[in-house]
Amino acid sequence: MNVLFFIAKRVIGKGGKGGKISRPTINIAIAGVAIGIAVMLLTVAIVVGFQSSIRDKVEGFNADIQINKLDNNNSMEPSPIDRFQPFLSELRKMPEVKHLEVYATKNGIIKTKTENEGVLLDGVGSDYDWSFIKKNLVKGAILNPADSTPGNIRPPAGQGIIISQTIASELGADTGSKLFIFFVTRGRKADSEGNYSYEQRVKTFYVKGIYHTGFDEFDRQIVFVDIGQIQNLNFWTPSQVGGFEVTCNNFKKVDEDESAINKIIGEDLEATSIRKTNSAIFDWLDLQNVNAAIIIVLMVIVSAIAMVSALIVLILEHTNLIGLLKTFGMTNRNIQKIFMMQGAYLIILGLFWGNVTGLSLCWLQSHYGLIKLSQETYYISQVPIYLNWKYIAVLNAGAFVCCMLIQTLPSLIIARIRPAVTVKYK
Repeated sequence: MNVLFFIAKRVIGKGGKGGKISRPTINIAIAGVAIGIAVMLLTVAIVVGFQSSIRDKVEGFNADIQINKLDNNNSMEPSPIDRFQPFLSELRKMPEVKHLEVYATKNGIIKTKTENEGVLLDGVGSDYDWSFIKKNLVKGAILNPADSTPGNIRPPAGQGIIISQTIASELGADTGSKLFIFFVTRGRKADSEGNYSYEQRVKTFYVKGIYHTGFDEFDRQIVFVDIGQIQNLNFWTPSQVGGFEVTCNNFKKVDEDESAINKIIGEDLEATSIRKTNSAIFDWLDLQNVNAAIIIVLMVIVSAIAMVSALIVLILEHTNLIGLLKTFGMTNRNIQKIFMMQGAYLIILGLFWGNVTGLSLCWLQSHYGLIKLSQETYYISQVPIYLNWKYIAVLNAGAFVCCMLIQTLPSLIIARIRPAVTVKYK
């Protein structure tokens, strides 16, 4: 093997540039591999980054799994359930569960002197995870956890509201602004036939904070209030809530977690994963994987063609050497190994420069945001980057293996070279 390696080094030439004929082809092959792996790295980093950014925003508004009453109510206002469920202690012990909180929602219409805006009030309690809203808060503050104390719903406690910058701009509202929100609520008691009457109610809220996520579909719709307000509007008791929201440790297993949770919560309740409640968004995100796969396949083909061309030129340039080696008794297989070593060296060289280029561009984009996006269209203001060393390793290993496998085809030319012809015309 040392002899084969020595000959391979001599054939490839000083610095891996090859001979006069093969040098341009070798340079093109190295550049082809470098461009291919750089594009693949950028593609995966951008696609995964885009998926993660959008998923984080959807999760910020909707937990991974929601637990609600199992009934025919398909509205955005779930039927009430008791917040003190027997399964909660078991649910909190599950290794898949990261966080558990109560919630309730109610539709309303915000009215000012000049504008109206339909919204969905997301009632949250003292156990609500504010990390997402804090990250996207542009003005004001979050609701005080003490506001969620049962009965503490009179101003200023309990009547704070957090709205989006989109809603604030359309209503001309700012922190401290007074907002009147109108609701349609079912009455307290049913008539003799069991039918409920509906009444219009109005509540006053004061803008405590303004957030902005750039996800217009949610920014235009969702506002945050104390859960006590929802309970009061619906004539619920302090122990009644709309449901539970569960944040999981591994989003990839959210459907499996949904099944596991459904087994312990009983037949009267139902756990639904975020992938089902927002199926259109996640189907769109999954579609990005197809685009990424197409680009990666094309780049692998380009790199492989470049390497095949370089190896063919190297073989043709050294046909006399091949004939001489055969005359000395070297087998076709060993001669193929010589040229495969050359190909491996060129591939590694191309991968090195491709990684340097691709990772450098990723670092520049992630730190400086050089390429901007229209937030109205893409929900994010700049091209997102997500780097994972597992993805990098798999891409490099996959590109190397594919290029090496495709190189076995031109190396078969060696078996057709006859020493009697090549040595005679040297």
